[in-house]
Amino acid sequence: MICSGEFISKRSLGSILEEPTLNRKVLIISPYFPPINAPDHQRVRMGLPYFQKLGWEPLILTVNPDYIEGTIDPLLTQTIPENISITQIKALPVKYTRRLGLSNIGWRCLPYLFATGQRILTQQKIDLIYFSTTVFITMGLAPLWFRRFKIPYLLDFQDPWLNDYGKKFGYDQPPGGQLKYGFAQQVAQILEPFTMRKVSHIISVSPAYPKTLIERYSWLKEDQFTVLPFGAPEKDFELLPQLKVKQTIFNSNDGKRHLVYVGRGGSDMNLALRALFLGIKSQRDRHPEYWSTVKLHFVGTSYAYGERATKTVEPIAEEFGVNDLVEEHPNRVPYFEALQLLVESDGILLIGSNNPDYTASKLYPCILARKPILALFNQQSSVVDILKSCQAGQVVAFDSHDSPTDLLPQVTEQLSWLISTPKGYEPETNWLAFKPYTAEEMTRQQCNVFDQVLSNSSLS
Repeated sequence: MICSGEFISKRSLGSILEEPTLNRKVLIISPYFPPINAPDHQRVRMGLPYFQKLGWEPLILTVNPDYIEGTIDPLLTQTIPENISITQIKALPVKYTRRLGLSNIGWRCLPYLFATGQRILTQQKIDLIYFSTTVFITMGLAPLWFRRFKIPYLLDFQDPWLNDYGKKFGYDQPPGGQLKYGFAQQVAQILEPFTMRKVSHIISVSPAYPKTLIERYSWLKEDQFTVLPFGAPEKDFELLPQLKVKQTIFNSNDGKRHLVYVGRGGSDMNLALRALFLGIKSQRDRHPEYWSTVKLHFVGTSYAYGERATKTVEPIAEEFGVNDLVEEHPNRVPYFEALQLLVESDGILLIGSNNPDYTASKLYPCILARKPILALFNQQSSVVDILKSCQAGQVVAFDSHDSPTDLLPQVTEQLSWLISTPKGYEPETNWLAFKPYTAEEMTRQQCNVFDQVLSNSSLS
């Protein structure tokens, strides 16, 4: 059920799970939600088919997509069980707030989110409040609601809120630009400690975030943290053939070998990209015949939307003289089109950050696409261990102090492997080793955290 203002409508999707009798409700704050194509709602979206089986009734509080700038994928709504309660709120129109430098959805939706959250918490018996979003400013409402309603709250840290990662790992141009990023960090210096003071539990995609927060706030304890990556969207891949999605990036029947990367770019990925393009240049200089039909596609590399999206990969390819092989599409494509790109590719590239804590949730769709994978990642990233344990692809592991030349022998070896794989090659993935990373298993662990928080709350 979707509630937006005074109107109520239904989404249509066949019953996914038989509903047990429920008496525990979790209010989930996720400003981005289908049909908006955004990575930060994926944990919630992929968990919805399993919550009720695990004894929890989710109530989604989100922003009406009419008020959000971003890529729309209407097919995402088909993955939402029809019996899920969804309340949509308004936001201040961006065409007015942009003049004040406030296009961020968090600022624009904040008064509506506060008022609607108050109403829901007043009218219904809510057991837990769960913020799963990278719109961090909305988390500042949690202690206000706790003060009035005494309902425990959890936070899902998919990225760091207050951080110096830009200085440490080479983000020359942070999302939104230096001015907006600096302002956001000043706000974070005020709101993060305020929000952490009464938090019951924090779920984090990276083991680095708990360590940082415990060092920063003396009152936080290790048992208040659970490291939980995003789950693998196995149900999305089951649904994909029925949707008959058309991808528009390349023609898979043109006789060329298409290698695909889907995900963000950024200066923190320059080492991996330079090592990759140096390796391609070296390989092509020696064996030009192997590379005459190869095309590399980098899709969705920019955080910016529409005309504001800029290319960050092609300029590096040009440095190494391989830009004729590279096509960059900085704008994000709809979610299911991105999956179709992976499925139709001849190989998948995974480009990692200098930051060792970068986990890349896009790893799991790449594995589920059943294509040869070449990953260039920091040796401390969980991506390296997961790919190796699941035997799903090849990895070039680097240290942030390495140079492209240091990595050249590894890169050329793995590139030779990648372009020599025959059309239709499918890795011999260890699916038993992959099972702990599925959305169902990750949601089970998530609900175990909910159970623990509720139990501790009743004892206090």
